[in-house]
Amino acid sequence: MNQFTISGSPHVHGEESTKKIMYSVVIAMLPMFLVSIYFFGLNALRVVAISVASCLLIEWLIQKYMIKGPNTISDGSALVTGMLLAFNVPANIPWWMLVIGAAVSIGIAKMSFGGLGKNPFNPALVGRVFMLISFPIAMTTWPVPHPVFSNTVLDAVTGPTPLGILKEGLAQGLTVEEITKNIDYIDLLIGNRGGSLAEMCAIAILIGGLFLIIRRVIDWQTPVIIIATVAIIAGICWLINPAQYVNPLYHILSGGLLLGAFFMATDMVTTPMTMGGKIVFSIGVGALTIIIRLWGAYPEGMSFAILIMNAFVPLINKGFKPKRFGLVKK
Repeated sequence: MNQFTISGSPHVHGEESTKKIMYSVVIAMLPMFLVSIYFFGLNALRVVAISVASCLLIEWLIQKYMIKGPNTISDGSALVTGMLLAFNVPANIPWWMLVIGAAVSIGIAKMSFGGLGKNPFNPALVGRVFMLISFPIAMTTWPVPHPVFSNTVLDAVTGPTPLGILKEGLAQGLTVEEITKNIDYIDLLIGNRGGSLAEMCAIAILIGGLFLIIRRVIDWQTPVIIIATVAIIAGICWLINPAQYVNPLYHILSGGLLLGAFFMATDMVTTPMTMGGKIVFSIGVGALTIIIRLWGAYPEGMSFAILIMNAFVPLINKGFKPKRFGLVKK
């Protein structure tokens, strides 16, 4: 006899499905994918193809030979993980490192917990942090972007990210004004700078994020609160000591803040269920990100911040558990 386990009433029928949601996220990531190809050419296509193929293959192999459950690679979740993992690494990353990162993302962070919907941590970020710790040189060697239609060939040339420039300059005793005098904020906006494959172009990320908000795949509160928290803390520090701390706009347009805020901190599986919980989660992500950036060893802190707050999600859900429908307090 088939038995169904359902949640308590009330029930609201919706037309959305896991597959529709995942492929909406894929569509939202296309602007970033196209921009990465524009700046990094075939290297961008290589990284995305290897990452996606590895994630799909590893999930299929685990389901076929280990879990022996139904095939779920068509639901789009492994595709999204593969794309996000690719978007969080340099365009010149060796192929075998990508395969290892994909194995960690799918095999350890997702399938070892039972698959989609049961993983406590964002799979792509687990793979990215594992690669950063295991291969720190390769993961922090950034190829200089150049338009594919230009006549300049710079595949072998690397340079630091804006956050790396800031961190190194401050360590050398320079002031923020001296460090950022040659930084063009237009370049930060359009992506003409060093960084991971798809974290560079703020415009492309915002287009994708707006699409997800309009489609109601994500809520607008989470990314806005994360960005606002970073801006407020960075702004306070900047007003107190502008020679030591850079202005908030630099932090917003640099690094993986926008990519993480719109595409990874909004993951339905690894974030709180209630709006109150999401607010606490978002403030925590923003605060940890800017704390790591300003006073941590790494120039970027978004990945670590999201994973740390992922660990607090069960506690946050417990603290913001809604009242049961129909419950009357005596």
